[in-house]
Amino acid sequence: MAITGTALPEPPQIHRLPQSKYIDAVLWLPQLTAFNRFAVLALFDSHSPSLEIHSLNPQTLTLTPNSTWTRPSRISSLRTSQTPTHKPLIAAATFSGSLQLLFANAVDASLDSECSVPDKDLHVGPVSCVDVMDGGAECVTVGEDGRVNLVGVTGSGLSHRRVFDSNGLVSYTTAKWASPVEFATGGYGFSLQWWDQRKPGGAVSQFKGNWISWVMPRLCSSCCSFAKQTSLPFLIKGLESKSSVCSVENLVREE
Repeated sequence: MAITGTALPEPPQIHRLPQSKYIDAVLWLPQLTAFNRFAVLALFDSHSPSLEIHSLNPQTLTLTPNSTWTRPSRISSLRTSQTPTHKPLIAAATFSGSLQLLFANAVDASLDSECSVPDKDLHVGPVSCVDVMDGGAECVTVGEDGRVNLVGVTGSGLSHRRVFDSNGLVSYTTAKWASPVEFATGGYGFSLQWWDQRKPGGAVSQFKGNWISWVMPRLCSSCCSFAKQTSLPFLIKGLESKSSVCSVENLVREE
């Protein structure tokens, strides 16, 4: 958890909500109404991994399990979004290399349906990261096996295609959509790549910097957010001249 900014009128209140299982990831489900709030938890124990949707009681600040979905493999990456029909979408990638898309009920957040890409169709080994395009039309997945895949939601299920395969020469650990046709990836070796679906064959730009691995998700997210507000040439110029995440995050403020 990170709290940024110093303009808070009063210190934030932190409440502990203990759970009986290990928590691999937790995200808010896109808010369905002004009165209900639901959290998506990727859980793990010695018996079986599971994904649970909990409702939050704002008065008592307690989480109540609302629906449960179990999987034989532990969840490695989790994202939430909302489809054009306002139905909440949950993308869950696993350590066995599969990807599941779960669609929740727009009223009570119960799980209505699911579709999936089986193990090893996308990655050999764990999926390092999955990200969902705004609107839930397409997902990008990356892995340490060096593969970059796009998974589209169609009327009959899922379609997927491989964008790139480095055959393990480059390992990817994070990915983030920047636009309907562009996304960024990050990985080992302090590397950041920029991809454009209009220019197939590989990344259109690659950057090397003094960035340690745990800051790559933050850097990818920042770059994609900045690219939406500015231009790609401006972003490239800034990445080539800046060496730290904080200095990169100051690019738009300087502009």
